[in-house]
Amino acid sequence: MNATDDVIIIGGGLAGLCCARVLHASGVPFLLLEASDDIGGRVRTDTVDGFLLDRGFQVLLEAYPEAQDVLDYAALDLRRFYPGALVRQGNKFRRMADPFRKPIAGVRSLFGGVGSVGDKLRVLRLRREARAGAMEDLFRRDDQTAREALERIGMSREMIDGFFRPWLGGVFLDTKLETTSRMLHFVMRNFAEGETSVPAKGMSEIPKQIAAGLPASSIRLNTRVSAVEPGRARLETGEVLEGRATVVATEGATASRLLGRPRPHGDQGTVCFYFDADRDPVGEPILVLDGDGKGPVNNLCVPSAVSPAYAPKGRSLVSVSVIGHTGEPEAELLERVRHQLEGWYGDAVQGWRLLRSYKIPHALPTQPVGALDPSARPPARVDEGIYVCGDHVENASINGAMVSGRRAAETLIEDLGLGGSSKVA
Repeated sequence: MNATDDVIIIGGGLAGLCCARVLHASGVPFLLLEASDDIGGRVRTDTVDGFLLDRGFQVLLEAYPEAQDVLDYAALDLRRFYPGALVRQGNKFRRMADPFRKPIAGVRSLFGGVGSVGDKLRVLRLRREARAGAMEDLFRRDDQTAREALERIGMSREMIDGFFRPWLGGVFLDTKLETTSRMLHFVMRNFAEGETSVPAKGMSEIPKQIAAGLPASSIRLNTRVSAVEPGRARLETGEVLEGRATVVATEGATASRLLGRPRPHGDQGTVCFYFDADRDPVGEPILVLDGDGKGPVNNLCVPSAVSPAYAPKGRSLVSVSVIGHTGEPEAELLERVRHQLEGWYGDAVQGWRLLRSYKIPHALPTQPVGALDPSARPPARVDEGIYVCGDHVENASINGAMVSGRRAAETLIEDLGLGGSSKVA
């Protein structure tokens, strides 16, 4: 048994890293235990045949307030998506553009694209509502499903099912739009107030940047925890580590198991396919959405069109996202994906080489109506000497994971009466 003054953090994703960041800035020693071979959690990037594959399609919303405080955007060399989307509907692609960033294309999509002129004006109304008040106040508003909120302001069924279903479905991993309307307003606000980006060298650059400010000796990889108690972690090897407190910073399902506490809600899953193509089928750094809802594909993009580093020279990386279907055999799902995309891009799809697929059953926590009530959110302190953080504690976003890590560290520091300031420069 190894007893130290360290705070033991279990999980090296964004929440655990942000918790460690605050502890380190306050002079509080920690030991971060990560079960896999690298930090990042679900925000990882693999290199396959010279391609950069994020583990599931992910983006950074630059307006996230916590991300702005924690990250050095310039050092990440962020590359931006086109502010809008191409919606595949009725055998053609229809452009939807942000009129504030692309005014000419925005005016054109006002009279084209998906939905009526009235629908586009209602989108502007939704945008104004989302930007009103303080960010934290969004989670205190009247609560209903995202679909009900869209219906409340008069959005047509064509607009909801043709645009919001695949767009928000890709954000929430919920194509039924049963996610709380509070997340609808949160997402709309952050899309409206900032760009949508990826780091030039992949999403893993985000956790790597945070970890770079931490002592390497305080991070142990390939270290799987089987049980936790206040100030104690038992490893699968049988080794027991003791410290002044324990922070469980894993995704929700693992946290529930380690803490022995049931979860009120489950998770949303996704499957992401990456293909090597000899040419870019889209031709611009824009998200492509399935507006028909007839196939497994929800959204597609070409990451190498956003950042050339994602693919070797002369090749294109195609990312295809399917919502759910994590239990379906890969070969069957892949066949259906190719068949759907042939209708979009022709026979060339059969020539795309599958690089890798990612089945992620616990990609995001489910967030139904009531899940984000202040009274429903679990506190950072589970019990004396044991704490929890993660996007399942705050909200299902990069910002939520970062906030939860900071708050867990701040609560721990206050509880233990530790000296120093938790303010991070």
